[in-house]
Amino acid sequence: MNDRIKIEEVETVESPPRARVSDAEEGARPERTRDYLDGFLAQKPVEAAAGQPGGAVYDAIIEALKEIFDPEIPVNIYDLGLIYGVEVSEDGHAAVTMTLTTPHCPVAESMPTEVELRVGAVPGVGAVDVNLVWDPPWDPMKMSDEARLELGML
Repeated sequence: MNDRIKIEEVETVESPPRARVSDAEEGARPERTRDYLDGFLAQKPVEAAAGQPGGAVYDAIIEALKEIFDPEIPVNIYDLGLIYGVEVSEDGHAAVTMTLTTPHCPVAESMPTEVELRVGAVPGVGAVDVNLVWDPPWDPMKMSDEARLELGML
């Protein structure tokens, strides 16, 4: 086996030459014609579209969902982690994907209807589709920190 590292002992090592400004040739480096930050710092933040996160309609839908409480758990359904997604199209069509804590939840029949009514009442929302899904199943890890604190789980 010749996998050994060969070691060479030396007395001194010569220092590499130092670069000096005077060593650079005139014109060897192109002159900066435009600052790369030009206009970047003066740029205004881009407004989010109404149906996108941060947009007026989207945020109003989230606030409406936060007003719906699970009757068995004193936490709103958004912080409880029952809302998996909210999508809003340009024409105001809202699609809410949600789940329930269990398929045998006593509000399994009424909760999607309440979500549809509350989201439909948001200004700027036309039609509402509520998609009730069971995959992935809900678990307590989907709750927000606020919900965990409310339930004494933090």
